Amino acid sequence: MSLGVQAAESEFREDQALRLSFISEPDSEIVTNMAKKILEQQLDYKVKLSLLALGVQYQSISTKKLDAMLMAWLPNTQAAYWDKYKNSVDDLGIIYGGKLGWVVPDYVPVNEVRTIADLENPEVAKKFIGTIQGIDPGAGLMRKSEETIKNYNLVDYKLSASSATAMTIAMDRAILKKDWIVATAWTPHWMFGKWNLRYLEDPKGSLGGAEGVHTLSRKGFGEDFPRAANFLQNYKIPLADLQGIMAEAHETSNSDGAINHYLDSHPEKITEWTESAKKLPLYKN
Repeated sequence: MSLGVQAAESEFREDQALRLSFISEPDSEIVTNMAKKILEQQLDYKVKLSLLALGVQYQSISTKKLDAMLMAWLPNTQAAYWDKYKNSVDDLGIIYGGKLGWVVPDYVPVNEVRTIADLENPEVAKKFIGTIQGIDPGAGLMRKSEETIKNYNLVDYKLSASSATAMTIAMDRAILKKDWIVATAWTPHWMFGKWNLRYLEDPKGSLGGAEGVHTLSRKGFGEDFPRAANFLQNYKIPLADLQGIMAEAHETSNSDGAINHYLDSHPEKITEWTESAKKLPLYKN
C-alpha cells in the first residue's frame, strides 16, 4: 500500500523535494500519503517519502536529514523518543487522536460491562469465556494488558496472544454470532469503521490515557518552507473520517483509491487545510 517511497536525503537544499517519513502502519501510510497529495497537487511542492523505523525518524528529524514525520504518539506511547529529541525538533500540532484500550462490541450491555472492573464479575467472565483476545505477544499493548489483569485482579481471565490480524478475525467471528468478546485494541483502526465497538472505561489508567498523533518537523522547517509548514499545522483529520478511509482501504486493498475518494468527497477539508497556506510563499524570502 506504500506509495512514492524514496530514501531520505542527507543534506537540505531549498530546491529539493520535501522529505517526509512514515512507518508501516495503515494510519501512518494513509495520513502521510494524503499529505503528499495535498502538498503536490494543491501547494506546488515535490515530496519524497521514506519508510523508516520510528527511532530513525526521530533521529533524522533532529539531524535535519528529514523535514517532517506525521506519526509522533504523545505524550505516553513515544515518550522515550520525545524525551531524547524534544529539544531538537519542532511540534507542529496534533493531526488526530489515538488511544489504547480494551473494546467490546456495542451489543454487550453497557449496564453489565462499562468498565474493566466489571469484568471481575464471575457471570460476566463466563460470557467472555475468561479470555481477553490479544495481539502480538511482544506489543506494548500486551505488556500493558498483562499489568491491567493484575491491577484489576482478573483472576478468571487469560490474555490470548496471537496477532493483530487474528484479533480482527476473532472479532469478526464473534460479532457474526453476537457472542461476547473483549479484545485489545487501539484507535485509529479500520475495525472501528466496520463495527460498532466501545472502549471499556479504565478508572485505574492501566492502559494509558488518550494520546495525540503529532506532526514533528526539523528545526528551521517553517522558515524554509512557510507554505508547507502552515499546511501541516492545519492538517487535522477527524478520527471517524480517518477510520472510514482505513476501512475502505482494508476492504478494497487500495489505499490510494480510498484517499482519492475521501478527498473528492470532502473538498471543504482541502480548503480548511490549505486556504491560509496558499497565501504564503513556497520558500523563505
